[in-house]
Amino acid sequence: MAKLMKKTMDIMAEGIDSLKNIKKDKAEYKAQLARIKALPEDFNFVYEKMCEYMWSYAGGGSGYDMVALQEGLLELFETGAAERKTALEVTGDDVASFCDELLRNATTYTEKRRDKLNREVQKKLEGK
Repeated sequence: MAKLMKKTMDIMAEGIDSLKNIKKDKAEYKAQLARIKALPEDFNFVYEKMCEYMWSYAGGGSGYDMVALQEGLLELFETGAAERKTALEVTGDDVASFCDELLRNATTYTEKRRDKLNREVQKKLEGK
């Protein structure tokens, strides 16, 4: 009975910790949204479009790499705006290439599929 009670208490504690983390993450997300909305219009537009583009390729990981990437991008844009630059002065005219470079630091579906292909081929051919 004591073991069951301890296990139940541990599960409840994990649940409470999880709820605290969700609440903290939600607060951080709301603060980030406020920062995005505070950007000049061109930065705001380009930021949103870049995130939309990058999330379409992101995947295979926990997603935290993308969150960190977006945070870094936001900081870069805030700095650019403070220096009175335009969004395209920060990213260059080829915004997609800029995004692709950022995605090198994130787990993407493409990367995951490449790894799977290589593993399957190696496994099959090494077995011969």
